[in-house]
This record gives sequence, structure tokens and C-alpha cells, in this order.
Amino acid sequence: MDEYRIESQKLIYHPQRVSDWLLGKDIYPIYMEITPYGGCNHRCIFCGLDYLGYKACRLDTKILKGFIKDIAARGVKSIMFAGEGEPLLNKDLASLVKYAKKNGLDVAITTNGVLLTKHISGQILSSLSWLRISLNAGSAKTYSLIHRTKQNDFNKVINNIKEAVRLKKKMGYACTIGVQFLLLNENYNEVEKVAKILRDIGADYLIIKPYSQHPLSINRLKSKLDYKRLLSLEESLKKYKREDFRIIFRKHTMSKITQPRPYRKCLGLPFWAYLASNGDLYACSSFLGEERFRYGNINKATFSKIWKGKKRKAIRKMMKSKWNIDECREVCRLDEVNRYLWRLKHPPEHVNFV
Repeated sequence: MDEYRIESQKLIYHPQRVSDWLLGKDIYPIYMEITPYGGCNHRCIFCGLDYLGYKACRLDTKILKGFIKDIAARGVKSIMFAGEGEPLLNKDLASLVKYAKKNGLDVAITTNGVLLTKHISGQILSSLSWLRISLNAGSAKTYSLIHRTKQNDFNKVINNIKEAVRLKKKMGYACTIGVQFLLLNENYNEVEKVAKILRDIGADYLIIKPYSQHPLSINRLKSKLDYKRLLSLEESLKKYKREDFRIIFRKHTMSKITQPRPYRKCLGLPFWAYLASNGDLYACSSFLGEERFRYGNINKATFSKIWKGKKRKAIRKMMKSKWNIDECREVCRLDEVNRYLWRLKHPPEHVNFV
């Protein structure tokens, strides 16, 4: 059971914000993704945007804290530190996590886990809603091939997850600790190895998700999986499930890759935003670096001014009247949100017979 609704959407828990949107009001986002650091210590073969040229830039801590305070005051509910780089490379990340939590935001981190030391876990776990590690192999050799890094990084990550779980249980922290596994030709035969390792460690969950080619990425995998023939993996993974260890096999997402979208407009952009490591605020993470999707820059203006500014109004107009969603990434981040909002805007017959 996917109690985290990773295969679905969570707007049903925000009826007032959705109602305001349906009434045509200009709402603030519920959720935002933030890239605190642009560089990365890995060069994964599946990298979505090739790290935008591997630029090791970072958001200024003082400016970012001002941004965090501003978005919290405007009704943003949650943030995730991740993005086009490795967030733990930002040395101030622990203080940023604590500051965001202090300002009433739910906070999460997605990381490759190499820098998730015992010290770092001790600083951040008490303030996080969840921590997710990207671990895409069940052996050091395959890990090195996919993450394009030293084989020993695999052992570091496993030990770091183990220590984080131990600390969470010892201190009684509410933080959910899970792993995301991207199913590729190079690793699909190791997914059971990962499941067993994580179950024995005591992690909360394992997500198995399909690869999706980024439209702007130079990187191209040599071969793509036929996910239909791998759906049987879901059944083989059931033996590793426990009451305290969930396996979320994203079968629904895999099936959508070859299907046409049931909506004709991207409607979900008002509910989220993406902050890049250079301070640019974007409407969509699939088009980082493209001016036509950039709202503004927090080094030059506050979030409130950017969100109410002319550029964002122009982007809203473009998405409403000119944008062709066939240019979007397959099974994009907002796909389930768009399906839900499209149904609200275009209800079928007989909806009043509840």
C-alpha cells in the first residue's frame, strides 16, 4: 500500500487552496523544491540535466533564509532540498533545515547519501519529515558503473543509511527514511539485493521507479527498458515487505510512459515552484536554464515580488494559451496533479450522484 501517495497526488488534502484556484484566484504554492548547491560528487549515467554544466554554485545562506521566511509567511507548506546537485555539499544545509522547520515548514531532503555522515544525521533528522537516498544498485561494482564514482561509495551509503536509521530509532525521531531506486537495464537484476539490504537495516521504504528521459539532457542512455516485461518484479519483491518496511513499485507510472496524457494543459504550476542554485525561480524543473520558464531571481527581488510580478503573469498566459504539452517531459513531476485538476475543470457526466 502506497500510504505516502507517491504514485498519486496530495491536492485532495488541500481543498481550500484548490478551491481558490478553481475560483480563479492567484494562489501561492503548497510545495517548493530548492537546490542549495549546484555541483555534485557523482556523475550518474541517468542525470536529468547533466548538472547544468556541473557548476559548483551555491545559494547565499542569508538570502536563502530570507526566501524561506517569505515563502512560509505566504502559505507555502513544505520544501525539499535536492535539485540539480548534491544538497549536502552545501555546508550550511543543516542550519537551513532547522531554520525552515522553525518557520513552520515541513522539510525533506533527497541525497545520494555519500555525505550523510553520523554528524550530519545528528544535526538534521530531528527537523526532517523525510529523508530519501538515491541508491541505484545492489552491489559496489554496479553502483560505481551507474553513479560513475568509486566503488567504496556504495559501502559508505549503506553504512550512512544504517547509522541514520539507528539514530532515528534511538532518539524517537518522526523522520521517515527511505531509498529510491531507478530501474535501468544496468541494475534491474539487483533490485532484490537492495530490498533485502534495506529491510535488514530497518529503512522505512524502497521506491522502484522508471527512467524518464529529460527533454533538455545531453545525456542519453544507450538502451531503454521495456517496463512491461519487468512488472513481474513487483511480485518477486513482496517477500521482502514487512509491516515496518514498505516497497512502493511504481507500476502505474511505468504504464503511463507509453500512454497519451488525458489532459491538454499543464494546470499544476501554481501549486509548486523550483529554486535553482543560482537563485533563479522557475515554473518547471524540466526547463531549467530556459528564460521562458524563469519567474525571476531571489538575489534581485523577494519571493513575493517575483510571484506577483509581470514575468510570472506572462508565463501563466503562455501556459494557458500557447504551450503544447507534447513538449513536456514524459510522466513529468506534475502529471498526477494535472490529471486531478483537469478532471475538476472538465468533470464527466453524473458527478452529482455521489
